[in-house]
Amino acid sequence: MSKLVIVESPAKAKTIKKYLGEDYNVIASMGHIRDLPKAQMGVDIEDNFKPRYINIPGKTKLIKELKSLAAESETVYLATDPDREGEAISWHLAHILKLDTTQKNRVTFGEITKKGITEGMNNKRTIDEDLINAQQARRILDRIVGYKLSPFLWEKIKGGLSAGRVQSVAVKLVVDRHREVESFVPQEYWNIEATLSPNGSTKKFKARYYGTDGEKITVENEAQAMEIRENSLSNPFVITGIAKGERKRLPAPPFITSSLQQEASRRLGFTASRTMRAAQTLYEGVEVKGFGQMGLITYMRTDSLRVSDEAIWAAKGFIKDKFGEQYVPKYKRTYKQKNNAQDAHEAIRPTNVNITPEVAYGSLSGDVAKLYKLIWERFVASQMADCVQETVAVDIACGRHTYKANGYTVLFDGFTALYEEQTDEKKEKETALPPLEDDTKLKVKEIEALQKFTLPPNEYTEATLIKALEENGIGRPSTYAPIIYTITEKAYVERDGKKLIPTALGTTINDLLEQQFSDIVNVKFSAEMENSLDEIEQGDKEWTQVLAEFYESFSRDLEKAQENMEGKKVKVPDVVTDETCEVCGKPMVVKTGKFGKFLACSGFPECKNTRRIVKYAKGSCVKCGGKMLVLTSKRGRTFYACEDGTNCKFMSWEEPVEKTCPSCGKSLYKKAGKGAKAHCLNESCAEYKPSVTRKSKKETK
Repeated sequence: MSKLVIVESPAKAKTIKKYLGEDYNVIASMGHIRDLPKAQMGVDIEDNFKPRYINIPGKTKLIKELKSLAAESETVYLATDPDREGEAISWHLAHILKLDTTQKNRVTFGEITKKGITEGMNNKRTIDEDLINAQQARRILDRIVGYKLSPFLWEKIKGGLSAGRVQSVAVKLVVDRHREVESFVPQEYWNIEATLSPNGSTKKFKARYYGTDGEKITVENEAQAMEIRENSLSNPFVITGIAKGERKRLPAPPFITSSLQQEASRRLGFTASRTMRAAQTLYEGVEVKGFGQMGLITYMRTDSLRVSDEAIWAAKGFIKDKFGEQYVPKYKRTYKQKNNAQDAHEAIRPTNVNITPEVAYGSLSGDVAKLYKLIWERFVASQMADCVQETVAVDIACGRHTYKANGYTVLFDGFTALYEEQTDEKKEKETALPPLEDDTKLKVKEIEALQKFTLPPNEYTEATLIKALEENGIGRPSTYAPIIYTITEKAYVERDGKKLIPTALGTTINDLLEQQFSDIVNVKFSAEMENSLDEIEQGDKEWTQVLAEFYESFSRDLEKAQENMEGKKVKVPDVVTDETCEVCGKPMVVKTGKFGKFLACSGFPECKNTRRIVKYAKGSCVKCGGKMLVLTSKRGRTFYACEDGTNCKFMSWEEPVEKTCPSCGKSLYKKAGKGAKAHCLNESCAEYKPSVTRKSKKETK
């Protein structure tokens, strides 16, 4: 009799089967097989929150097959993912297959490699009841909020709406930030910059006005700026102090789930969901030429920065061979974890550092190849030596005024030879300064007075929203991508380029919840609830007690809200556009229907004219010169198609830009992500460069 191993996905099953051999039968459960019913709450609140689980409809045939295979097998091992959801899937499988949960039939794999699978099979354990309880508590909390709060929204706003314990907080963050931006009043200020050079030198550098009579001064208006500029022009510039120093820049730590999603958004333009799909493929296993079927990264849902000693030594060996001894740090590099980090898994890293992106290139493609390169470079750089820079700070006197210049030179590039983390904040650019000496008189090339205005905070992007959720302790690694998917799919938040903007519907729901259910949208309350779930997982809290405490307060708020809102309805305000109705001349407003947004006449019901919303790209079609439409695929990816549709049939995943090709005059196109260069897609042009991200037509349907 063979041994049966049950995992979630066929890809994972295929990889594990390769390593376990003929004595093992490996099959996929295709995710959860048992859950709360969809058509009803499925939780008996009066009976200590007892859940009523049912077999998921459509999985009858699979369950029958699993039962048959289990009956024929010598032993059954449950090898689902090593997290709360994976533990829950194993627990439900054990129930359906009538397995003894006191037996050591649970195995987990931190990586899907020979080493990872061997370690997992050698460290069998019983199903973790605390993990199960934490997952049940989260599931039941979300079910209670969804099933009790959603009908309230249907009655008071409109049908089909939903509220979620975590998604509502995410929407509140987006709404609050948008209101900050809209209410922001810019403050004027001026920068005064002098372009200088040492006497006898052609090398120039810039120095910025700092203050007068030794005090730092903010220049608030043009008159003040011009007075300082004119006074500076009539006085010599003399160096009064040079401070040289040395600073070390440390590499960023290896990825955890949140930082991977943030960096993939910044560098590659990936949504969180798109990042996790690619990461799942890399974890579960791909066929790599010369290595066979294997998982290329460790488990991708983690908030731990821990790295195994074996992986660190492997990285050091690779760095020494590839870059040289000086690029290997002389100490073991470790990174400080957040206080609430779960240390069950390592950070996200390549399972074999010698499988470089170049080695894997022929076996990987598209999103998977891009993400592997990002993960590999980040991990290797995290184990490299510091970047060492010499800094120079120069004080310059000009009469009563002080100007300052700062610069640096790289003494040793260290980890930056391979990778540098990108950030959302704009930093002041520092440049190298020419050789300078104390008491040197400087030649003035130019003095500019530049009007500036303070800027509002940036609207959230996926990257910065994930960062805010993580910093506030809302959600966990497995929930960031689903949260953002839900709030955009429900049209509570919409994308404007990379920005996340609340819709009128999202703002209306948020305001109602804030008035009537302050805890649900309270950031601190949500963080405390996450901490309670973590304490359940650690065995420090009773899960039903956490549910009881939440429900007591929530049910009281619900009762009060129904009293406060009795007989009242909240209208979602129409978004008025600058377009007019071609039938009656009244303004058109944005409406949301079953198939998304459309324009409707504000004179409804007298005038029932509607039309679709069309968004155009800046550039034009390379085939016919027509306008290019901005469209969205089923998976939420933006693509561009010629307005002439079936006649022209041209489409591209790359964005048409205003710049035109110098050879043929057609619009240039560029792919998403920082640093991408626009290129020509006109096949008859000498400058033609084919698109690098071609996808099947299936995704655009």
